[in-house]
Amino acid sequence: MTSERILVVDDEPDIRRLVQEILEDEQYRVVTAKDAASAREAYSNERPDLVLLDIWMPDTDGISLLKEWSRAGALVPVVIMSGHGTVDTAVEATRLGAFDFIEKPLSMGKLLATVDRALQGVGDEQATSRRGEEPQVSIPIGRSALMRQLRDDIERIAATDSWVLISGEEGCGKIVAARYLHQKSARSNQPLAEISFAALPAKEIAPQLFGRQEASETHIGALERANGGTLLLHEVSDLELATQARLLGALEDKRLVRVGGGKPVELNVRIIATSKQDVDRAVSEGRLREELYYRLNVMRLHVPPLRQHREDVPELVSYYVDWMVEHQQLPYRRFSTAAMNRLRNYTWPGNVRELRNVVQRLLVLGREGEIGEQELERALGAQPTPTHALPEAQFNQPLRVARDQFEKAYLEYHLKRTHGNVSELALVADMERTHLYRKLKSLGIDPKSIRTK
Repeated sequence: MTSERILVVDDEPDIRRLVQEILEDEQYRVVTAKDAASAREAYSNERPDLVLLDIWMPDTDGISLLKEWSRAGALVPVVIMSGHGTVDTAVEATRLGAFDFIEKPLSMGKLLATVDRALQGVGDEQATSRRGEEPQVSIPIGRSALMRQLRDDIERIAATDSWVLISGEEGCGKIVAARYLHQKSARSNQPLAEISFAALPAKEIAPQLFGRQEASETHIGALERANGGTLLLHEVSDLELATQARLLGALEDKRLVRVGGGKPVELNVRIIATSKQDVDRAVSEGRLREELYYRLNVMRLHVPPLRQHREDVPELVSYYVDWMVEHQQLPYRRFSTAAMNRLRNYTWPGNVRELRNVVQRLLVLGREGEIGEQELERALGAQPTPTHALPEAQFNQPLRVARDQFEKAYLEYHLKRTHGNVSELALVADMERTHLYRKLKSLGIDPKSIRTK
């Protein structure tokens, strides 16, 4: 176990528990505090190597606590956390000695990367994080006819200022296509803001989209950050109907009102929306407002699944290997002819994202030398059992129950394979750690109990 001790200060018990579990899984020692009084005591007695400090607490706020520690001298790295953060708050915190500032809802990749840098004393501009870093592909990759056509369609649409709806399966590259469209447009020198509705708690969606006004403090939302440029809406079909109506009103009026605010803000944005769902079906079932659908669906793009352009697999593999060697300092390994043929013939249910994860798994967990077909098969993992081979009893129960049973069995199987290592499980299951921990908790799975068996 690493010797670094981290103090987590937050008045929300669920956040304390989640952050503690994730950090402990990364082998840090964690102490928690629910308010400023217990934080002072833990800071004095435990002598942490790093503090994760919430701003809003019931007794003394985090900025005041940071000032106290700063005046006392010998300040350890402090990372400020807040769901109500503003640029002014961030500047004030860093002026007082905070290492960095991260907003809630927390991205676990960002959190772990920041913790890593803080403990190493490395700033953002110097960092190549060992955790949470993903390749930022700037253009849809591939020489197949399908991918050449996709790039051509994107460039033609980018020459206009039309709004765009991008459809495609999970992990096929919709976000890459959207970013490439912005990059090729006349708005490319203006902001590109993104918001994912599926990743946000319901109560946070409106403040994150429209912004929040509280007394003298202002939180700028995604719409306002995109002003003059492009707003990318991830998985628009996941947006609740009431917020859809509010979004539609803002887009039609070309102005918004922040949550808790009164003065409207003028808007000039291009909207690009993505959806892995059948949007026409979502409209017919009442999950996506028809008026919003027609506002967004001016131009339509479809990103093909990887199984339809498997001739691009070698180029994608080469890109991800080179990127991970350069940016994550992973050892270079080449694929044997048999292994590459297996990759070409694989069906890729998780699309390009699954391919990226397989490459990363082989470079992180593998040994030196050429990657052969047997090692590749292990990295691809167990394949889902065909539905016709499942016991008939599985089909004689509600879908929710059957799904929970499968998910529990799937996660327990891979936890045993990874000896209870949740980081490796997140890689195998292609899940963000925050969602994975919530899923494990909801299914009653304790990684620690599997780890000790």
